[in-house]
Amino acid sequence: MTEPEARQPEPAVPAKKDMSMEEKLPRGLWIRLIIYVAVGHVFAAFIYLLFTLGAQNQ
Repeated sequence: MTEPEARQPEPAVPAKKDMSMEEKLPRGLWIRLIIYVAVGHVFAAFIYLLFTLGAQNQ
C-alpha cells in the first residue's frame, strides 16, 4: 500500500530557467523600444502644438 502512494507522477511544467530565457527580450530591443516611444510622444506633442497654435490664429 505504501508503494503506489510513493510513486506520484511528476508535473509537466518546464524548468523555470528555460522559461526565463525565452521570455527575456534583448537589451538592444528595449533601448530601441524606449527611443521609439519617446520620439513618438515628442512628435505627437509637436503635432498637437501645431494644431493648438493654428486654432488660436483663426
